[in-house]
Amino acid sequence: MKIYTKTGDKGTTSLFGGTRVPKHHIRIESYGTVDELNSHIGLLRDQKVDASTKDLLIEIQDRLFTIGAILATDPEKEKLKNGKDRLNIPKISAEDIEKLEKAMDQMNDELPEMTHFVLPGGHQSVSFCHIARCVCRRAERLSTALYDIEPFQDDVLVYLNRLSDYLFVLARKLSKTLQAEEIQWIPKKS
Repeated sequence: MKIYTKTGDKGTTSLFGGTRVPKHHIRIESYGTVDELNSHIGLLRDQKVDASTKDLLIEIQDRLFTIGAILATDPEKEKLKNGKDRLNIPKISAEDIEKLEKAMDQMNDELPEMTHFVLPGGHQSVSFCHIARCVCRRAERLSTALYDIEPFQDDVLVYLNRLSDYLFVLARKLSKTLQAEEIQWIPKKS
């Protein structure tokens, strides 16, 4: 199988189901940003993180592939002629969302109370986590814009929202574990 098809040479690409759309279409921006996020999660997974965090990051990457597939499916062609779903994969579930919430709760129990915003940084691993969080927020913004035009599974938006929260809490946990300075943002008085 060749990697290049030449079918996108004029600025269009194909969705699952065969529909061709411009490469700048909001649907492509949405799943492309989810793909970018997945790569940042991979970079984060390559840092010195504990085994349970690494396992959850791998699971998150799997779920992001699912989200990408959902976003890459033309809603008019999500059902095959026989009535079955075009995507024969598990959807995003309440359990996927709960797993992120439980992980956040567990990490938060070990962290000092937050009284201010914190400046991203302090250690390379923490910075990678904050970058992933920001890309996740962008993926969420783009996906909500797409959802307003062509709705898809609601839990995709919930998952992306929880994931950005998870990445923020993970950044704080990494700061503590790596003994990185967590600098609070305290606005200067004018």
